[in-house]
Formats: sequence, C-alpha cells, structure tokens
Amino acid sequence: MRLPLASGAATGAVAIALYPLFEGGAWFWTCLGVILVVTGIGVLGSRYTLPDWLVPPAQLVAVWIYLTAVFTGDKAWIGLVPTKESVLGLAKLLGTGFADIQRFAAPVPSSAGITLLTCGGVGLIAILVDLLASRLHRAALTGLPLLALFTVPAAVASEPIAGPMFVIAALGYLGLLAADGRERITHWGRAVLVRRAPSFVAPKPASDAGTLRLSGKRIGFTAIVLAILLPALLPTLEPNPLFGFGVGNGKGKGGNSISIPNPIVNLRGQLSLPTNSTVLTYTGSDSFPRYLRLYSLDIFDGEQWTMTAQGRSEDRLSEGPMPPAPGQDMSLPVTEATTKIQVSDRIRDPLEFLPLPYPASRIRIEGDWRPDRDTLMVFSTQDSAVGLAYEVVTREPKPTAETLKAAPPAPPEINERYLQLPENLPPEIRDLARQVTERGSSRYEQAIQLQEFFTKEGGFTYSLATQGHNGPALTEFLLRARTGYCEQFAASMAVLARVLGIPARVAIGYTGGSNASGAWQVRTHDSHAWPELYFEGAGWLRFEPTPTGGAGQGSATVPIYTRPELTTTGGDEPAATPTSNPTDADLPNQSAGNRRDLMPDRDFGGAPVAVDEGVPVALQIGVGVVVVLLIALIPGLLRWELRARRRRSYSRAAEEPAPLPHEEAVTPEPTGLVTVRTGRRESAVAAAWAELDDALCDYGMSRQPSESPRALARRLTEQYAFDAEAAAAMARIATAVERMLFARTSGDLGSLPGDTRRVRRALAAAVTRGRRIRATLLPPSTLLRARRLGTRMLDGFDRLENLRLRRPARRDV
Repeated sequence: MRLPLASGAATGAVAIALYPLFEGGAWFWTCLGVILVVTGIGVLGSRYTLPDWLVPPAQLVAVWIYLTAVFTGDKAWIGLVPTKESVLGLAKLLGTGFADIQRFAAPVPSSAGITLLTCGGVGLIAILVDLLASRLHRAALTGLPLLALFTVPAAVASEPIAGPMFVIAALGYLGLLAADGRERITHWGRAVLVRRAPSFVAPKPASDAGTLRLSGKRIGFTAIVLAILLPALLPTLEPNPLFGFGVGNGKGKGGNSISIPNPIVNLRGQLSLPTNSTVLTYTGSDSFPRYLRLYSLDIFDGEQWTMTAQGRSEDRLSEGPMPPAPGQDMSLPVTEATTKIQVSDRIRDPLEFLPLPYPASRIRIEGDWRPDRDTLMVFSTQDSAVGLAYEVVTREPKPTAETLKAAPPAPPEINERYLQLPENLPPEIRDLARQVTERGSSRYEQAIQLQEFFTKEGGFTYSLATQGHNGPALTEFLLRARTGYCEQFAASMAVLARVLGIPARVAIGYTGGSNASGAWQVRTHDSHAWPELYFEGAGWLRFEPTPTGGAGQGSATVPIYTRPELTTTGGDEPAATPTSNPTDADLPNQSAGNRRDLMPDRDFGGAPVAVDEGVPVALQIGVGVVVVLLIALIPGLLRWELRARRRRSYSRAAEEPAPLPHEEAVTPEPTGLVTVRTGRRESAVAAAWAELDDALCDYGMSRQPSESPRALARRLTEQYAFDAEAAAAMARIATAVERMLFARTSGDLGSLPGDTRRVRRALAAAVTRGRRIRATLLPPSTLLRARRLGTRMLDGFDRLENLRLRRPARRDV
C-alpha cells in the first residue's frame, strides 16, 4: 500500500503549483478530494490484490461518481449515481469551462466549469501516476505526467513559479521514488537501518542495498539544491511566448534586469473581467486628456510583437531632462503642457514602467528611473510606480497637414528598425495595403486612408471573440473576419503601414480616461493599444484605427490632426481635408457601454530589459571570478577555522598546571556541595588527537581501526621517516592520549601545541606538493564531515520510514 499512498502524495504536491492560476483555494480542496478518491481505490486494489488491469477503470468510475456528486449531484440518483441529466450537466459545465479559460487570464475565478476541468485533469494525472508506479512498477516514468501537470502554471502564469512550490513538487516525486525503492528492497527481506561508523577509516561493505537507496536520495536532494541554486548563478534566458505580443531583449546583457509585461497574453480574458478599478488620476495645465503610454513594441516576426529597451546610467531622470524626442524638428511649433499624475496604491503588482504622455521632455519623480532613448519609455529596476505621484512636462508637436504631407523620408536607422517584416508575410496582406491606399500620394495621406479603412470603410467591428493576431490570425482578421479588439487593430495597421514604407510600431497603455471633478480618472477599462507612425520633423505620431464610442473602445479618441474638416472647394460640395490644429486635445467619448477591462501590469510574460550601468565588462567578469574563488575557498576556510579553534583549546589547557596524583586521590568530606570538573585538559588532548586524525585524512594517509595510539605513532615514524623531533612529538601525543584514556591524570601538556604542529609538518613533508595544495584548499576531512552530516539527515528520513502506528493492546479488566 506504500506506492498508492506515495503516488497520491506526489500528485497532490505537484498540484499545489497550480495555486497562482486561481483566485482563492476552493479549487484545491475539490482537487484534493479527487486525489483521495483515486488513492483510496489504489490502496484497496493493492490491499486486496485486485488484478492490475482492473484498478485504473475502477478509478475512472470512482472519479466520474465523485465529479457527479460534487458538480451535478442534484441531477444524479441519490446524489451519486450518474444519470442522463447529470452526464449532460457535466458536459455543459465542461463546455463552459473551456469557454471561460479562453476568456479569463490568470488568476482566474474558481467557477464551476473551470474547477471541473481542473479537477478532472488532476484526477487523470493521479490515475496515470498510480498506474505507472503501483501497477506497472515504473515509478521513474511518473515524472512525465507530473511534469506535464507542473508545466501548466509555468506556461500560463506571468510570474515564475515560487521556489517553495518547486521544492514541494520535487520532494513529492522523490518521495515516490524512495517508496518505490523501499518496496523493491522489501522483496529482498526486511530493511534494517545500519549505523555507519563516524570515522573516515571505517571499512565499507562491498554491496549494500541501503547504500543504493541512500545514493538515490543523495542524487535527488542534490538535484533539488542544484535546480534552486544554479539559476541564480546563470544568465537569464529569453522567453518564447506561445502567441500574441511578446517582449525581447535585443540589447540585453543580463545582470541588472527586470521583467516587463507581455501585453497580449490572455488579454482577451482581462478585457472581459467585470471589475473597473482605478489605475491613476491626473490633472493637466490645459485640462485636456492625453493617452498615457507604457510600452512601445517595435519588432514583428510574423508571430508576435516584441520590444527592446535599454537605460543608460547617464540618463537618470534625477540627473537631467529626458533625451530629445526622435525625429522631432526643434523648429516645429510645440504645445508645452504639465501633467501631474497620481498612481493608485491599490495596484497589486509592481508597476515598473511609468504611464506617460508622449513625448515627455522632463519628469520629476523619486527613485532610480531611466528612459530608453529610442522610444522614451521610462522604467526602473529597483522602484515601483505604485502609489507614486510625479509630474511630467510634454512638448507635443503641432504639425500641419501640409507639413506632414511634405515630410522627407525617414533616416536609414529608423527605416532599418521600423520597416522590418517577416519574409513569409502573406502576399494578400501586401496587396491589401496597396489597394486601400491607392488614392494616397504621400505617406501621410496613406496613413489617413489606413485609419479610415479600419474605422469607416473596411466594415470592421469591435469584439473580444478573437484568436490573437499571429500570422494566420492576422490574415483572418484583415481578409475575412474583420472582427477584433484594440490589439488586432493596432497591430494590423502597423503591419500595413510598414508594407507601405511608413515606419510604425505598436504602443500599449491607457486612453485619456474620464473627467471627474476636474481630474481625469484612468481605470482598467481604459487600457488600450494603438499604432505610432513616424514622420520626419514631427517624430512619432499616434493614430487610432480602433472603433470608438459605444460600439468600440469606449474612451478611445481619434487624434485631431487625422480628422477631416469641412472646407469649400469653390462649389456647394464640401471637401474633407485634415485639420491643421496640432493639439491632441479632443474630449473622449464617455460612453461606457462596451468598455472592457485590462489589468495594468498583470498576466504578462516576463522578459528582461537590460540596464547599462556603465560598468566595464572586464570588471564584471573579474567580480564573477572573485565570487567563484571565494565560494571555492569555503572548505579550506572552514578547515582553517576548525584548526585554529582546536589550537586555542589545547594551548589554554597546556598553560594550566598538571594536578598531583594525591590531589586526585583525596576524597573531599561531604559538605552538601557538588564538585564540578571542567575536563578542559581531557578536551584539549581529544582536540589534538582529532587534529592528527584530520591531518591524516587530508594528506591521504590511513589509520587502522585496531591501531592503538602507541602503535600508530610507531608506524608513522617508521613509514614516513620522521626526524628525532617529530618522532618525539608523535610519541608525546600518543602518551597523552593513552593517559587520558587509562590514567588518573593527563600529565604535563606543556608541549602539546608545538608537538601537534611538528607532526603536521612532518606529515606534510611526506606527500607531494599537489596533495598539500589540495589539503589546504579542498581538505577531504571537511568534505567528509559535510557528507556525514548529509548521511545523518538521510538516516532521519529512514527512521521516519520505519515509524509504525500501532493500536495499543487491549487490557481486560
């Protein structure tokens, strides 16, 4: 019965890792119930020796009955036996669960459908683990289904799996392997715990089943320790999101880095959440709303949009203004405005990027915040914006339609970075871009036509029922379905703009929000994505392809410099031309009928943004080498500290006068007091003998278990040709040990410190230089001491395994 219990415990330990995926813990207790059901059937099958092929079907039936009782008990016969109605109810709940996992992002609510899916999946894993371990006796293979369960939170959750959860899951698997090993050993006979001698000279048996079992445990514990410690010493690796927007690190060097959001993973689920919490409030000097940008994504590889960012030490906001806005002509008229922003202190996750209007010229904020020069994103590796108040000064360009029409081509460095498209981009998308903009003679006019294609002429609708915007989804959105939400609209317009030769990128942040009592309030419903297009002289300008108002993103607005104004062209028919008003100051449509929720800094996959601290690479390598050397010196330092402690012990004892024989023999008269002896002299002799023992181990010499101190002294003197002083010192140490063991007094210890030092030097002179270096840097005695400590820990686990709960014997009265 040991293996079924260990199988259930291992499944439960791994299932704990699912906690970050859910709100609350109700799901866990339901899953724990199904694990207990599977384990109970497995125990009964082993207890009554049922055929191995019969147990898994019995477990499946038991799981079915359990799920029926928990989720559709009101439709089952006597609340347990499945009926047609209960089966249909379970099927309906499964369909609801599949729909919910597509809508919600982690942590998801513990709805009945999602809990049923989770509980059923955990139950199947438990059955498979029990089958492999208890029926087929292939416990090692249980790592595959357990790993499959463990990878679910690793692939879905935005945050890395916590270390304690990994340790618990690993210990559950190791416990299953240990139970399997003990089960095999019991077939050989009763397992007996044998105490190992503490000395390094104890002989080892040629074959010992307990040694095999201990070796497996050592390997397991070592694997866990390495899995926890090694990642801290290795450079971080880039994630590879499965779909949607991602984040990259084109300039990253590892080291001082932070995790940045992935603004599309599970975005549809976040947009569907009913909560509408406040993210921040702001007031402006001109009382106009402004989009607040968090991230700027510049790389499209056909599957996802990614970003690169790098902060320099000389660009700290505390040390001066922001870098100049890329592409903005200093002679172009600008509107200068000051915006005061207060971020809510109720945001649960760290906000490591500042929500900012673009382009910011100066930011007043506390902490170590740095901008990326290319995108003007501002982030920190040390501080969080949660609860912070800061002030932003912006210099918004005021381009006219004529200025944008006459904008010269972008410089090569802009085109090289912001015109890249995958070679496998479908030709239909390229043809669509040219077809939509065939009436445009300038890049600006083409950009206006692209925006109107999405908002007016293309027949697009706003909906959350989409499947992302990777290669196939992008084609589906543009050519057939034409239904999506802000991420699809922003990404698609950016791709079409690049096809036309207009540098483009995707921005993620918030719309201007709504005005309440003179202050603008930005909520999670105001989260948004939009494209930014580059025009030389004006820099990066925002466009809005997403439908606005009640039929789209409720608080989104179309920039005024992209809106047509009615003018007369010599006749009665008005003509539409873009306005020359440069200020993006239009009030947003406040209809909230179709607003959706996006949590500000959650359910985003992690990726590092490198921060260049200005530290030379050679210095970083040097520091790493020094750290490695210090770690390698730990065994030698421990050995040196132990030798120094022993030296102090027998040096203090040697300064005390030796007691006279008659003083030891006199028995004091009883006075009602207790005489206490410190045993300092005996401890000093024992320390000197232990030091000699360790020295023999360090230099690769042996001491036979049956050798007396005098016999050891004689053999060492003859075998290693001690000189007269060393031989006399060795003899005095042996005599002191014999007196400590057999005589009433320990005698004179005045020469014990010097004698120990002479013997060590004589032993060192008898070995090679390499052996002496190893004894200094990696002393075997210290390593063996650590090994014995680990062995004692494993012996403790053996004792736990040998515990048996016995019912007390009844006594007849």
